[in-house]
Amino acid sequence: MAGTGTKLISSSMALTTAILLAVGGSGTVGASTTAIPPFEVWLVDQSDTAGLGYGGTLRVYDGRDLTGPAPSQAVPTDVVDLGAETAGLCRASTGADPVRPHMLTFNWAETHAALSFVASGHVVFLDARNRRPLACVRTEPGTGGARQAHAIWPSRDDRYLMVANQNGKKMERFRTDYQTGSFVQEPAATVDLAACTTPNGAPCQAAGIRPDNAPICPFIASDNGPLFVSLRGGGMLVLDWRTTPMSIVAEYDLASVPANGCGFTEAHGKVFADGGGGTPANLDQFSVFRLPMNGYAAANPPNVPPVERLFDDDSAGRDAHGSEATNRRRYVWVADRDANVAEVFDGITGARLTTVDLTSAFSADPTPDLFAVSPDRAWFFLSTRGPNPLSGDPHSSHGTDPGMLVVQLTHYGLRGQVRGLVRITNPDATGVERADAHAIRVRRK
Repeated sequence: MAGTGTKLISSSMALTTAILLAVGGSGTVGASTTAIPPFEVWLVDQSDTAGLGYGGTLRVYDGRDLTGPAPSQAVPTDVVDLGAETAGLCRASTGADPVRPHMLTFNWAETHAALSFVASGHVVFLDARNRRPLACVRTEPGTGGARQAHAIWPSRDDRYLMVANQNGKKMERFRTDYQTGSFVQEPAATVDLAACTTPNGAPCQAAGIRPDNAPICPFIASDNGPLFVSLRGGGMLVLDWRTTPMSIVAEYDLASVPANGCGFTEAHGKVFADGGGGTPANLDQFSVFRLPMNGYAAANPPNVPPVERLFDDDSAGRDAHGSEATNRRRYVWVADRDANVAEVFDGITGARLTTVDLTSAFSADPTPDLFAVSPDRAWFFLSTRGPNPLSGDPHSSHGTDPGMLVVQLTHYGLRGQVRGLVRITNPDATGVERADAHAIRVRRK
């Protein structure tokens, strides 16, 4: 394995079969030229507020600046210190400060944002229009007294927010009423992923099947179907999120579903997902698979409906993480934060089609992490990690340019061109760079 500053594409990926980044040329079919609906990009730095042991920073950028002629020069329209009003609200509500803002989502009406703090287990709800915090709710203690809020996902009816209590090994549900401003954790809905039993009578967590049931990322597809929950140790559980407690409707073992998945997206009736490295037990992996959006029932045997494994590479220097679909969901991109590339898959057939190099004159080591997509799906925005990453194993999540990579899609999304890198910074008292961008989402204005 090369040093953390050098990211290598696996030698098993023959360059003759990879179509690298296409720039211009008469054969280039550009992205849509129609006007992009007004939007903004929210980018979260999960490093602590300067001088504190908690907080963080939310930056909001205007989409016109990011898709204009000089994206790298974009400056935020709003900067929110999460160690100020937000921390005060959490302290008053829960008696604890919020630490490490990690994942971000909007309700489907896009009037509100929810921000999870992975280290402390807080979820903060904000008014998306004025960026003000409205409520701070905390997950419940789980395995060994641990509680986290790693990733979150709203139900399509905006009645609930699903919360992955990672080290607590619980999947939790918060009731959300955005009109009245009521946000409540529902203990009766919680599933203890370390201690539960599947409908087939198997332990939810067991060596050789699902060895480490820390939930990583939850996902509900656009049909408002079941809740997909990726697991740190491999395997997966699919839940009916409407029941109380939430109930298991499908179980997958680690031979079917790889570890450390956090790249759910959907295309043409299928849920695409990945498995990656970045943890001591599984340092290097790039796997992509897909499943149907529906067809799940507790009466099914394990690993049904079956998984389609689309691509697997566990060579050194590979780590699949975020994913996103292009216009009309024709293609699905999956980022590799170790190799600094994206693998592109056919959204219909699932075939791997091309590799896009995300290094550029803007950064030789951007470490692309999570995706956000413009409303016309012609631009991708990717969070880029810092030199002192606060999540994921440092060998894969170490980057040199914390901030946001701006990529314009070409060839109807099959390829793309890096247009800029918006840098962020948060030096500590000794001058060491602590900025570490992670959560990123697009919101229509």
